[in-house]
Amino acid sequence: MVASLGQLLDLMRHHGATRIYAKKLAPNDNSKNQVYLGGDFSALNIIPHGEIYSDDAEVAGAVRDRAKAAVDFYWIDEAGRHQAPNTGLILYPKYPEVRMSGFLLGCRTAPSEIMRVRDAGRMLILGITRQGEVMGYAATADDPITAELNAHDWPTVGVFLELPLTLDHLESPRDRLLNELRRIYELHWISSQKLASDGTKAAYSARNGGGYTLEAELGITPNGYAEPDFMGWEVKQYGVRDFVKFKPKSPVTLMTPEPTGGIYRTEGVAEFMNRFGYPDQSGKPDRINFGGRYDCQRQHHAMTGLRMTLTGYDTDTGKITDLDGGLNLIDVDEEIAASWSFKGMMAHWNRKHAQAAYVPSLFQTPPPEYSFGAHILLCEQTDFLLFLKAFAAGTIYYDPAVKMENASSANPKIKRRSQFRVAHAGLTQLYQQHEHVQF
Repeated sequence: MVASLGQLLDLMRHHGATRIYAKKLAPNDNSKNQVYLGGDFSALNIIPHGEIYSDDAEVAGAVRDRAKAAVDFYWIDEAGRHQAPNTGLILYPKYPEVRMSGFLLGCRTAPSEIMRVRDAGRMLILGITRQGEVMGYAATADDPITAELNAHDWPTVGVFLELPLTLDHLESPRDRLLNELRRIYELHWISSQKLASDGTKAAYSARNGGGYTLEAELGITPNGYAEPDFMGWEVKQYGVRDFVKFKPKSPVTLMTPEPTGGIYRTEGVAEFMNRFGYPDQSGKPDRINFGGRYDCQRQHHAMTGLRMTLTGYDTDTGKITDLDGGLNLIDVDEEIAASWSFKGMMAHWNRKHAQAAYVPSLFQTPPPEYSFGAHILLCEQTDFLLFLKAFAAGTIYYDPAVKMENASSANPKIKRRSQFRVAHAGLTQLYQQHEHVQF
């Protein structure tokens, strides 16, 4: 038996947890009714999961409007980790909400006596690893671990309590991050660098070294599941011209997913470029470009003849009405030139962390150096529905940079870049909470 919260945190950390959360379980949070993870899709940015797919199961003769995603889930105890192979998330766009199910099926050592009942006051503790695994531990209402959890005012992330990795240091991840960013700010100019997988710093001379340099100072190395993070926080730097006005040099690139449908996919990029691209405007011979700004508030682009539409989303209610909908670039004849499915876009968006810190930077050369500012934007609890709301309003837009060189040859050289971007001032619309911190 795990006797204390400290022992449980040590056990989670021993099995690779880099983030730990707790969920207070209501009577309806059980194996029959599933575990409720929130009245939006924000839990998808906290709980790692597999590909999102439609569930075509029928109930009382009607097809359920929902989607599922598998979770690599393990119950833990003193004996080790025990896989619950049927664990998954269920997305209900109608409400909307997310629930977790299947966490007892196929796991003989699962805490069935706790998760099958409707007792109030139970706790579910979840540990997340860098590989995207989720570990669970259930505690009864009278368990000493539950008493310790209830005795402390923990920070929250959506429906979850955010726990430290050890009780020896009760400093929250947020405070630890801010202390590190303050230290980096006080270093002033830092040589451009990049952190290798073995943890060593190496000089980096390319002009895109701001993010690498900040990550190196924070000790962040890329991992297999998501973008580099610091104790669950996504840390993003952005270039500015000075530390007075903090005016960003460029918009924020949110993600770069390739189209999943339309002519771009069915007939190939070369055919797409021949039909909708235009000759290079700087005069480069035999080169076709495809660029411009495309959002739901604009008409057909003058050079490409395409405009952006959004199907399967209700702008009045802010809900998804059809999980098979998506973002569509269409021509004047309403033919889909390129499209991005909701499920595919959700998979990309869910790689974003529930918490993000945006840090301004200055650049100078030679030698290439960066200085990081004292004005930090902290954003918490993002949600794919907030992405769709901002996209429908034109705040987020598609800003491609696709080019085809040697276009008339039998083997043209194609460079793909499908960017979804937002002005820095629009970032806060993508999160439930935000705060400006000044050192």
